[in-house]
Amino acid sequence: MPLRHVLVCATMLISPCFALADAQRGTLVHEEAIRVSPSGDAAKLGLAARGNELVVLDTSRDWVHVQAILREARNEEGLTDEEAEAKTISGWVPAKGFVSSTTQDGDRIIFGEAADSEDQASRRRGRRDAAQDAMRLYYRVYDLMPASPLAAEALYRAADIRWQIERTDVMTRPSAREREAYMRGQLNEEWMKLVNKKYPGTKWAELASFRMIDNKLCGDWEGMTKCPEKEADIYEKYANDHSQSPAAPEALYNAAWRRAALIEIYKIEPNQKKSAESKDRALALAQKIVSQYGQSNWALRARRLIFYVQQGIPTYGNAGD
Repeated sequence: MPLRHVLVCATMLISPCFALADAQRGTLVHEEAIRVSPSGDAAKLGLAARGNELVVLDTSRDWVHVQAILREARNEEGLTDEEAEAKTISGWVPAKGFVSSTTQDGDRIIFGEAADSEDQASRRRGRRDAAQDAMRLYYRVYDLMPASPLAAEALYRAADIRWQIERTDVMTRPSAREREAYMRGQLNEEWMKLVNKKYPGTKWAELASFRMIDNKLCGDWEGMTKCPEKEADIYEKYANDHSQSPAAPEALYNAAWRRAALIEIYKIEPNQKKSAESKDRALALAQKIVSQYGQSNWALRARRLIFYVQQGIPTYGNAGD
């Protein structure tokens, strides 16, 4: 039995408890109050946000009696006991905003609400916590309807939003400037790895693999060659191993830009031979982008990089980008 259902059972005086494992599940596409009884005048027990998992216990006309899983148990470093514990509430919510795994076009409805929440999150005055709403909603599409044609994309989008939220936090810490990647907080790869596991060979798995490169990147290069050399190798290997990935041209550009940066870094050492080699490799990578992805923005940026390198314009350091 999944852990969340064990936790639900432990907090409820119902019988038989094991029935919850097979109970209908769903979510809300609009924030609703959880009430003690099926009435808009009943006392509020809490609030169910968009995307929270709801386990159906009973129905009554226009209401659904649910066990709302407001927070799942987490096993992460740095959390207090209270933060690590699951938080569930049993109560009634209006049926009008409830979408379950059996709702017609339920996957499209939840995905659409997730996309709208994601758009809200991108706006300057968008809805508060809209990014978290989108993350939960996208995950629910995968969780409730894993066979849906939208499931792979939904799981990746959930993982990507989670990744961006964590990355923003990690990169604002003082440790973000440490040269070695292991000396700063590492982003949780659990959901990205789940995309790879559940949907191997899809473009969403390719994108998940690309995202996880973030955990291997240095902070401040400190003007040394080790980091850009390593990072260029990582990006070039990704592009070679995932040539059909939507992120392949970006990976090649990232590799080319780092080779271009090494031109100046090797001059400072000084190591003219390595500087010349870096120039040749940067030009070769940039030209590969132009020839293979000629209609993309990355190809246009590669042309600009070629111009800079050929003209001897530094792309790194005080005179560079």
